[in-house]
Amino acid sequence: MDDTDRELLAALRRDARASLSELSGALGISRATVRARIARMQERGDILGFTVRLKEDLSQTPVRGLMMLEIEGAGAERIRGRLTGWPEVRAVHSTNGKWDMIVEIGTDTLEEFDRVLTEIRRLDGVIASETNLLLSTRPGARARRV
Repeated sequence: MDDTDRELLAALRRDARASLSELSGALGISRATVRARIARMQERGDILGFTVRLKEDLSQTPVRGLMMLEIEGAGAERIRGRLTGWPEVRAVHSTNGKWDMIVEIGTDTLEEFDRVLTEIRRLDGVIASETNLLLSTRPGARARRV
């Protein structure tokens, strides 16, 4: 799996219903290449299927946290592209201040959470991080509106 495959997976995670034309335009490759890469990843078992993610699915992972990252140089877009393809990554936010990026992570166990943190810290360009576990979450006023 190369960077183009990872970018394609990240795009599919954001919108699995995106057309071949939309995907090819976003990645700067032909529709035929998008189709062939998706087929190859399905044949290899990298893509097991396509599914729907519901809002409630994101809140049901018992171990959740925020990982703040300091990125060296101009690697933020490359790192963001890599992270948005990971199943444990719920969202990636750019920010200002001390940290360049905040990554929302959700896993089923602390061991999985620790593995994800280790993998993120090993990404080329990540020079510092700080992580906070989310202990409880209450919706804000805007989220409660019907």
